[in-house]
Amino acid sequence: MKLKDSTIFITGANRGLGLEFARQALAGGARKVYAGARDPSQVTLPGVIPVALDVNDPAQVAAAAAACGDVTLVINNAGIANPKGLLAEDSIDAMQRMLDTNLFGVLRVSQAFAPVLAANGGGALLNVLSVASWVSAPVLAGYSVSKAAAWSLTNGLRNELREQRTQVLGLHVGFIDTDLTQGFDAPKLAPGFVVQRTFEALEAGASEVMVGDLTQAVKRGLSDEPGVYIDQVR
Repeated sequence: MKLKDSTIFITGANRGLGLEFARQALAGGARKVYAGARDPSQVTLPGVIPVALDVNDPAQVAAAAAACGDVTLVINNAGIANPKGLLAEDSIDAMQRMLDTNLFGVLRVSQAFAPVLAANGGGALLNVLSVASWVSAPVLAGYSVSKAAAWSLTNGLRNELREQRTQVLGLHVGFIDTDLTQGFDAPKLAPGFVVQRTFEALEAGASEVMVGDLTQAVKRGLSDEPGVYIDQVR
């Protein structure tokens, strides 16, 4: 999948990693970039087309897919994190909100845009996952559950979309220096670096990309005995 002359739809594109995806897509020669956001007035990057989109609103998702029928790349970037342990009193409510956005929101957008991608030659679907897809820590345990589910979803979508020649790329990455990780005292990657590596993998035809030393080390450790996921990520 090549960026040049592509038409891209990005969810959660008003800030953070989504905004950086939009910036680099334009710089890479994308013909058009749709920037989905709950409040499209917050989309201020010159050159993109704001689209009202709450990934949890089926009507908005359907309207976006109908209005953006020229899309060749969908980037499922929208996500939320709530620092709750699994045994916290309100952990189920918190996890439900994360699953609604991080799992079902991705599925909802993917279902809506799959026929669009097929009509335009296959294109690509890029899902923003996490090193938390594979390992857990108490403060992000619920988030890890949602991202593990999203990883499995991504693998399933890859199988189902293969026949229509849609490339499905899963991005696994640790902490990124965005609003989402404010307050976390941990090494963070620059959004520009993450997006650069991800677009390189996309253009190389990859199915997965692990950005950063931590993520690469965790992926290698999945087959260890005991597996790296047995302990909490540090």
